[in-house]
Amino acid sequence: MDGTGAGLAVHEKALGKVFHVQCLHIPASDRTPLEGLIQIVEETVMIEHTTSPDKPIYLLGDSFGGNLALAVAARNPTVDLMLILANPGQPVSFLFLFLRFLRFRVYQLYACQIVTTIISISATSYERSPAQPLTSFLRDLPMSSLLSDFVNMAMVEISDANYSSSLWQLFGNLAEDVPILSMAARILPKDTLIWRLKLVELAAAYSNSRLHVITAQVLVIASGKDDFMPSKSEAKRLSRLLKHCNVRVFEGKGHTILLENGVNLLSAIRTTQMYRHSSKHDIFKELLPMSMTEFKSSPWESWWFRLYTGTAVFSTMEDGKIVRGLAGIPDKGPVLVVGNHMLWGFDAFSVVLEFLREKKITLHGLAHPSFYQIRVEHEIVMIPYTDAVKMIGVIPVSARNLFRLLSRNSYGLLYPGGARESLHRKGETCKLFWPDKQEFVRMAVKLGATIIPFGGVGEDDLLELIVDYNDMKRIPFLDQMVKEYNQGRTNLREGMSGEIANQPLHTPIFLPKLPGRYYFLFGKPIRTKGKEHMSDDKDYLLELYTQIKCDVEKNMAYLLRKREDDPYRSVVERLVWLMKYGSLDHIPSFDP
Repeated sequence: MDGTGAGLAVHEKALGKVFHVQCLHIPASDRTPLEGLIQIVEETVMIEHTTSPDKPIYLLGDSFGGNLALAVAARNPTVDLMLILANPGQPVSFLFLFLRFLRFRVYQLYACQIVTTIISISATSYERSPAQPLTSFLRDLPMSSLLSDFVNMAMVEISDANYSSSLWQLFGNLAEDVPILSMAARILPKDTLIWRLKLVELAAAYSNSRLHVITAQVLVIASGKDDFMPSKSEAKRLSRLLKHCNVRVFEGKGHTILLENGVNLLSAIRTTQMYRHSSKHDIFKELLPMSMTEFKSSPWESWWFRLYTGTAVFSTMEDGKIVRGLAGIPDKGPVLVVGNHMLWGFDAFSVVLEFLREKKITLHGLAHPSFYQIRVEHEIVMIPYTDAVKMIGVIPVSARNLFRLLSRNSYGLLYPGGARESLHRKGETCKLFWPDKQEFVRMAVKLGATIIPFGGVGEDDLLELIVDYNDMKRIPFLDQMVKEYNQGRTNLREGMSGEIANQPLHTPIFLPKLPGRYYFLFGKPIRTKGKEHMSDDKDYLLELYTQIKCDVEKNMAYLLRKREDDPYRSVVERLVWLMKYGSLDHIPSFDP
């Protein structure tokens, strides 16, 4: 609406690392009609398309810009376009009616938070909006400030890790943002506002009449704090009408969502698999390492999660000595880390982030393909979890993907027990459910990868399993839910015999406990470089497979025994340490 492109300011640096970024600027005095604005964007798109016809072109439309993006996509169905629409609508605020009676800027800031009567007119839903009759009244007002959630905006640069100073930093940022209120009148004076509101009406009619012809992939970033016309409702409407549309809703965010804290545009593009270099998405070609911004803003890196899990990591050196940390992990790939799964796979986050934190290495987990096959009815529950999984570099498990991963000299994380081990039953903690086949071992040997067996314990200290799969089978409505959830899904262990073949996906019910601690021990590296010629030697592969499995079990047994000597096993002791030293990086554990 303001035409400055300032909404990209928070994301420009991150986007600039992977995209060539251009910005449309509409001066306040400019009166180019809607058709002219569409042509300006269209001409730029066609220049880029002519230069690189095999590469996709991304159109990021913030608010009113979303309509321009939709219009260009409708007129150019043969061009490979990717649309990112951030709250595709126009906010119109009544706040100034209250603010103009306040003489001091600081009071204006508080009023922005106290007064929540914000009228938000979504441009694509403008024609059906009950606020449309108010447009004439708005045109008689002296100014309509573009106000949003200033607290969220002020928190953009505040790191969760600096929680002790976050409050003072927040106050400082808020004080710096106060002048924004007085700048609004210069950015969007009355006559410009009137012109832009006319454009809203035209854009609403134009885009809504052409939604059915849009073939581009679309990602709608929506906030849940547009009180008058919720953006998430509009996002859902667009997802029904557009052929290829993903939606990500950020609850608690205002209309200027791209300027607020907790929204990472590049992360949203990545997790929805909309980042690609060519006409088809290739998960390996599009692999981007997790940035430090994404790392620090991850919920798994937050101080409360790290305090809750208290992850203590140990590794084994070449001489067999066990040390605290990951010094025993090779600095060069290919490396395949193989171990046991704990309940629901939450342990994988701790393992991956420890590698990133200490070794600056991206450890790519190999996960069940169901993470990439979320059905509409399960989106609300599963998307936050699966997006977090994708963000840390997880890829679908398959022999082909394992081969491609190791052939790139990367680091892979494999749980041979798969879903059966992750969704184990009561009394099966620390029990392995590995198949008889040793295919991953053959693959590792063929590519000369280093195999590192590891064991992890601590699930029983953090979670209490209340209802498992066996319990669900005895409860009719839960049994029916499990059957419906698994209908049409692929069983990765189909054709195998025994318990490992029993891998129905379900959601076990568990409760958090007064937490103990996660412990992980990475065993002595098993090097296969130079033994590539033995990749078809079944006896050697079986011996190696048995050794890996035994090492994992020994590592678990070692941790179960040694954790009894850990003075910081309880969260209470860790909290005391945090209050005393202000750091979660070096909380002691048992002596290895």
